[in-house]
Amino acid sequence: MTRQQRVNRIPGSAIAFAITAALAAGGGLAWWSFQPPNVPSSVTPNVVQNPQTPATTQSTTASIYLLKDTGRNLELVPLPIEVDTDQPNTVLTAAFNSLLTNVNNGTASSTIPEGTKLRSVKILNDGIHVDLSTEFTTGGGSASMIGRLAQVIYTATTLQPEAKVWIDVEGKPLEILGGEGLEIERPMTRQSFEENFSL
Repeated sequence: MTRQQRVNRIPGSAIAFAITAALAAGGGLAWWSFQPPNVPSSVTPNVVQNPQTPATTQSTTASIYLLKDTGRNLELVPLPIEVDTDQPNTVLTAAFNSLLTNVNNGTASSTIPEGTKLRSVKILNDGIHVDLSTEFTTGGGSASMIGRLAQVIYTATTLQPEAKVWIDVEGKPLEILGGEGLEIERPMTRQSFEENFSL
């Protein structure tokens, strides 16, 4: 056998190995080329947040007090009013503003003189402080004075029936009401009013 023949004769097993290796390499390349791109496992979706719904305004039912003449005496008549807030100071302010404009509702009336204005009403640690204009002290006899005093005390305590009430006129403590000198206890409550006065 010549040298040329020895060179050209390649064993069959070597050829088979070469083909197998080529196929394996090609298959791996094909597998690699078909893999999807590396996508992050956690993707934050683009979610549009709905604006928060505004909280519903709480309303409060309070009462103002008018007077009904029964023929024998005066009787306090509660008149419910709805106030679009749950803030006590604001509720009482609205109640007094309503009281001072409700002179007569057909079945009951007020003995508080027209023109009386609310200067302020505040709920403090020692009770409810009501400051009225000077018109509150004008006109009428003792029955009228007692009636208007009851109206103020009961309206002021519409949210807290046991509360103490301090009444001022033009920023000064109200101690005597009217020309007949009706003495006003400081502070007053519904109970103390009933004990000291009769409508």
